[in-house]
Amino acid sequence: MKNIKTVLTAFVLGAFIISCSGENKKRGTDYSKFKTEVTLTPEQEKSYDEITARYQKQSEQNFEAAKAQGGQMDRVALGIKSEELKARQAEEMAKVLDAGQMEKFNKFVDENSRKRPRYDNQLLGKIKTELQLSEDQFAMLNAANDAFEKSFNDAHDIYHGNNDLAREYWEKFDNQRKEALKKVFTPEQYTKFLAIVKDQQFKGRK
Repeated sequence: MKNIKTVLTAFVLGAFIISCSGENKKRGTDYSKFKTEVTLTPEQEKSYDEITARYQKQSEQNFEAAKAQGGQMDRVALGIKSEELKARQAEEMAKVLDAGQMEKFNKFVDENSRKRPRYDNQLLGKIKTELQLSEDQFAMLNAANDAFEKSFNDAHDIYHGNNDLAREYWEKFDNQRKEALKKVFTPEQYTKFLAIVKDQQFKGRK
C-alpha cells in the first residue's frame, strides 16, 4: 500500500504547476437556446429567465473569486461548486417546467455544460460493485481518480484553447491513472476495470 501511495503522490506532484491566465471565450451555457426547443408560457419564460440569470451570475462570481485567490486557480474546487449550482438550479427549474420540459432541460444542460473530467460517482459505484472492491481498493480508486482530475486541471493553461493538446494531456494522465490502479487491482479486476471504462474518452469543447 505504501508503494501505491508513493506512485499516486508522484502522479500528483508530476503535474504541471502554472499560474492561470485569463480566458477570452465566453464561458457558461447559453440558456437562451433552450427556449427555441420548447414552448413556454409567458409566466414560465419569466421564471426561466430569472432562474438561469441568477445562477449564471453566481457561476461568474465563483469564477472571479477563484481567479482572485492568486496563484494557481483551484479548478477542481470550482468544478465541484459548478456541479452544486447546477443541482440547485435544476431543483428550482423543476417547479417551473412540466415533466416533459424538465426532461428536455436536463438533457440540454447535460449536452451543453462543461463537465469535470474525472470518473463520476455513478461510474465509481459501478466499478466498486462489479469488481467487488475492498474499502482500501475503493479508496485508492478514488485517490487515483482525484489525482487524474487535479493533474489535468493543473495543466489547463498549457492546453487551453487547443483540443489536440488537451487530448494529449488527458490521455497521458489517464494512462498514469490506469498504471496506478493496475498496482491496486488483481489481474482479473483490472481486466474488468478496463472493460468498464473503455468508453471513457477525452471530450473536447465544442
